[in-house]
Order: sequence, then structure tokens, then C-alpha cells
Amino acid sequence: MKIRKAVIPAAGLGTRVLPATKAMPKEMLAIVDKPAIQYIVEEAAKSGIEDICIILSRGKHVVEDHFDRSPELEDHLLKKGKREVYDEVVGISQLANITYVRQQEAKGLGSAVLCAKPFVGEEPFAVLYGDDVIMGKDPVCRQLIEQYERHGLGCLGMKEVPFDQVTRYSSLKVDPLSGNVYRVSDMVEKPQTPEQAFSNFSILGRCILPPGIFQILESLPVGAGGEYQLTDAMKVLAREEGMIGVDFVGTRYDMGNKLGIMQAAVETAVNHPEIGREFRDYLREFVRTL
Repeated sequence: MKIRKAVIPAAGLGTRVLPATKAMPKEMLAIVDKPAIQYIVEEAAKSGIEDICIILSRGKHVVEDHFDRSPELEDHLLKKGKREVYDEVVGISQLANITYVRQQEAKGLGSAVLCAKPFVGEEPFAVLYGDDVIMGKDPVCRQLIEQYERHGLGCLGMKEVPFDQVTRYSSLKVDPLSGNVYRVSDMVEKPQTPEQAFSNFSILGRCILPPGIFQILESLPVGAGGEYQLTDAMKVLAREEGMIGVDFVGTRYDMGNKLGIMQAAVETAVNHPEIGREFRDYLREFVRTL
């Protein structure tokens, strides 16, 4: 079945990057000249996704405003003869059909995805984590969709992380299939020690799930951190049906992390068509002063 729908959980409080996120959602923090969540929506659209549900919490209406039309701004740009900028601004509202759902309490990623059940219905769907911007020539969401269509099983975007950091992530039990594709038969969310980890492969920001995941989420007990963990639901799926892990091609930036935000900004700026050359010159001069 074609993957037409995607869910973007973006209801987190952004506590790791306070005070910047006290009034500004972390999903709206800029990577040069676009907010982080626009990169995620663009990835979904480039992957063939037609309908997107963004899960928000109180105070994040600015996300809705960003993907809406802005008649006053558009009229101003046309009057000033800024047609190229006008087209770019209007294009934001035409990326996909976007629905918004509010998560009333911060109960974890599993709870956030469950909020999208009426939107998803009985279709397989993509989940693109709102904290994770992944850049590359081939959209990661599309890489996973291709493997879902090939194997007919839920798919996970994964990467190896240092073993001393695996307790901050999830850990997957994997067996190689071909190339960068693996069979996933078990997983654990945030193992308490590296010894409890299956491997240093962790889920990083993307997955394709069957609609049956909602039945699992509805009966899911509270997990790590006192929250309902999506990883715990996918663990049931992996044990009962098996899942596919894709060691994806792309660079992932953690936009809930100060270092990740700076890495995304700098690495995007050095390749930016408008400011890239000048920014690289600036960096060279700056490095000389260190």
C-alpha cells in the first residue's frame, strides 16, 4: 500500500535548549533562513507524502501560522517586486495538506503518535520526529518507504551511536539482510547500562508503521521517564512480526540539543547558495583567531 500520510510529533517542551524555547517552539528555531520543522515537512513532501498531521502542544500556534498563507506579507512582497521571495513564501503553504492535533498532556512520544489515530485510519504511515532534521540528497523518509514496499514490514531509520552514549537512545537487536538493511527482532528504550544494549544501532528520527501500532499503543504501560514510549510499542511489533532497520544515508541533527542546533546552522550555512562563500571566508578568519 502506498504511504500517503505522515505524523510529525512536535509537542515537546524543548527544555534542553531553554531559555530560547521559553516562548519559541524548538521546531521553529532557524537553520539559517528556514525553521527546523520546514526541513522535516519538505522531506516528507519529497518522499511522496500527501497528508501530514503535526502534533502540537499549547503555545505552538506559530507553527500553524508558518505553514498558512500570509496575505499581507504576500501583497507587500509583490508591491516591492520581490517575486522570487513571494513564490518561496507561498510555496510553504503548498508543501502538503497539513492537519494539526493538540496533545493535551506531555506523556511521551507514544502518546503523541496515538493522538494521530483518527487522522491515520487504517493505513501505514510515516513518523518523522520533530526533534530530528536529517539532510541529504535522498530523503530518509523515502529510503524507508522503499524498504516498507519491498518487505511489507514496519521500518526504522537507524544509525550507530557510540556505546558510551547508547543509554541516551534506544538499542536494536539486528541481523543483516543486504547492504544497509537489517532485520530487527527486538529493542530497548534507553538501556540503563551499555551491557543491557543489544547493539549500538539506535532509532534516529524516522519510521514507517502499520496501523496496528495504535492497538499496541492503547494498551501500552508507562515506560522510561514515566512516559509512554513509542519504542516500547515498536518492540512488541518487532517481536511479533519483525521490523526492518535501514542504516540511512543522510546527516542527522538533534534540534533539541544546543550542539545539534549549532551544527545544523553552521553546516547548512557553509553550503548555502546565498551566503556560503562569505560564511566560509568568515570561518577561516575566525579559526585563525582561536
